[in-house]
Amino acid sequence: MSALIYWLAIRLYAIAVRIAALFKPKAKLFIKGRKGLLSQIKYALINERRPRIWMHCASLGEFEQGRPVLEKLRRQYPHYAFVLTFFSPSGYEVRKDYTGADYVFYLPLDSYYNARRFLAAVQPKLALFVKYELWYFFLSLTARRDIPLLLISAVFRKSQPFFKWYGRLHRRMLRCFTQIFVQDEASGMLLQKIGIENWAIGGDTRFDRVIEAVAKVQPLPVAEAFSKNSKIIVAGSTWKEDELFLKEAIDRLPANWKLILVPHEVHKSHIETIASMLGDEAVLWSVNEDVHTKRVLVVDTIGLLSGLYQYADVAWIGGGFGKDGVHNVLEAAVYGKPVSHGPVYSQYIEARDLLAANGSFVPASAETFVKQLLYWEKDAHSYEQSCAAAKEFVQSHAGATRKVLDYLKEKKLLSTP
Repeated sequence: MSALIYWLAIRLYAIAVRIAALFKPKAKLFIKGRKGLLSQIKYALINERRPRIWMHCASLGEFEQGRPVLEKLRRQYPHYAFVLTFFSPSGYEVRKDYTGADYVFYLPLDSYYNARRFLAAVQPKLALFVKYELWYFFLSLTARRDIPLLLISAVFRKSQPFFKWYGRLHRRMLRCFTQIFVQDEASGMLLQKIGIENWAIGGDTRFDRVIEAVAKVQPLPVAEAFSKNSKIIVAGSTWKEDELFLKEAIDRLPANWKLILVPHEVHKSHIETIASMLGDEAVLWSVNEDVHTKRVLVVDTIGLLSGLYQYADVAWIGGGFGKDGVHNVLEAAVYGKPVSHGPVYSQYIEARDLLAANGSFVPASAETFVKQLLYWEKDAHSYEQSCAAAKEFVQSHAGATRKVLDYLKEKKLLSTP
């Protein structure tokens, strides 16, 4: 792919999003959030005298990976201003008021003009991209200005364009980075084959994030009232297929089992569909009336999932029936709770490795899932083994954040106060 074809593809994408904005709220936010964006960024930073560190995340999941690095940097380098950007509305709209950064913006669409104006306004002394979202003009102009540029928690697969005959432009993007921290050796070996030498195994910073989060978790009285004297499944980031699966499972389980359901999408129409499917068995979190008498608690707000896993006897992670695969298994496993999910997970290292460590279970059907839960309820030793395996898996993978910070210190890429 040439730079011209890439630019044309971005333009066509912008047109497609504008058309989609007529029908889809998320696309509408995408367009609205970028209206006058470059001027907004310029004037927000015009009187900022501190040197800046810029972190870019595609969406909310990548933010959770970058967050431990960002927060550690903020503590160690308090004389810097921190600029956080998102590509997706599902990241920006949730974290636009995040206090761990001084400035939170959408990232302008990638073009030479937008990248030049953005960098002129932000003037970063360090730029960090999280996991995989790469934009040619932003990366090439950042590298051209000799700004240290790091990619953290990256994962690579043979199927990606970087490793195909047509992936020349994508390989040029990788060569913009000062250092690439990959999650596993297999990713590093793929980079090695295309002549990328500046990589190191850093691991996944999400392990550090969930360990920090569980240490600060607060009680949630509504969930406590609902969970009292019951066995609890906490199902996080669920989609329609997960919800149908869980409805069948809860119908098969004895009455002492309850479900806390946290949908991935909490817009009104989806919550209404769930409530209709579950009927009188369910209560909405926002209603918060007589929750102890109900069998399913539907969480129709955002930001609670990580804390809700503390009430789980078993966790169900959504996304495993869709093409994009299972969501974050670590948020639940860190509590030392067995994890279950659908069959699409192989593209995620942590999901594969948690299964191999016996900290998770992938049922073939709702009936199989129910049988496993009842077996764990009967055999306490087997259940405790699965709990311990999940917790040990997370704890043993801590330290990725420290590797990034040690590299910055060793290379003296940031000034001290």
